[in-house]
Amino acid sequence: MLDLNNLYYFVQVVDHRGFAAAARALKLPKSSLSRRIIELEAQLNAQLITRTSRSFAVTDVGRDLYERAAAMLAEARAAEDVVRRRVAEPSGPVRFTVVVALAQFVLPELLPRFLEKFPRIEVVQHATDRFVDLFEENFDLALRAHSEPLPNSPLIGRKIASTSRYLVAAPGYIERHPISDDPQELANHASLLFRGLMDRAWLLRRNNGEEMRVAASPRLLSDDLRTLKHAAEAGLGIAALPAFTCRLELRAGRLRRVLPGWTAGGADITMLTTSRRNTLPAVRVFADFLATELPAAMVAG
Repeated sequence: MLDLNNLYYFVQVVDHRGFAAAARALKLPKSSLSRRIIELEAQLNAQLITRTSRSFAVTDVGRDLYERAAAMLAEARAAEDVVRRRVAEPSGPVRFTVVVALAQFVLPELLPRFLEKFPRIEVVQHATDRFVDLFEENFDLALRAHSEPLPNSPLIGRKIASTSRYLVAAPGYIERHPISDDPQELANHASLLFRGLMDRAWLLRRNNGEEMRVAASPRLLSDDLRTLKHAAEAGLGIAALPAFTCRLELRAGRLRRVLPGWTAGGADITMLTTSRRNTLPAVRVFADFLATELPAAMVAG
């Protein structure tokens, strides 16, 4: 393959109509520039420039090469400009994966604010509770909710928020089925449980760190938090919901906390990225936005 640097110097010589002018513009010795062109001609086995002490001319084959080499350099400059603009200002796509609950209950109010603030950024959201491989599936970052430490991986983790699971019920249910301050009484109440996490028992934690396991009588088991929340609002029983999923209903009085001194455990929200080095501005400002805005958006009170 040709030395592309030699093509660059050839274009400069033609553009400046001679070796001396090109050497001055490039701040190179004229002899070095001449040597580059001689090397290019030897590689191509063709004379590109005729030069004497008094004249300078480009041959026919030299003009053909110049047209294509100049176009190639223009494309290279355009490619460089694209990258430099992306690096200099937040623009372009950001691909992220997020657990379904955050996608449903928190991000709908955050993403429009971010997009309005950064109109040149395109956000691609993938909502799933599946453990996504950021490298294999080409994602820039992930938001994961977890009660246990995440497994070791080459990803860079950053805890940005925490949430508790509140025990909640509709006012009508509480009026029909009064609830005392004794957690053991939960065994006598209809429960609405997240399938796989608390299938047949309440796993309770007190504010002072005390933990308790109480038998449950589930009326509904589901892995969809919206379903559980709507069932609780309908007065079907007591649900254990992440605080951010029911914050609006608590504020409006459609749900009330049961045993407010206790929670059904909690979860951390961790942001995972592939690298801190050479991160594009669009990804960096999106990550910073989430780290700043997500905790406040999840507050239940």
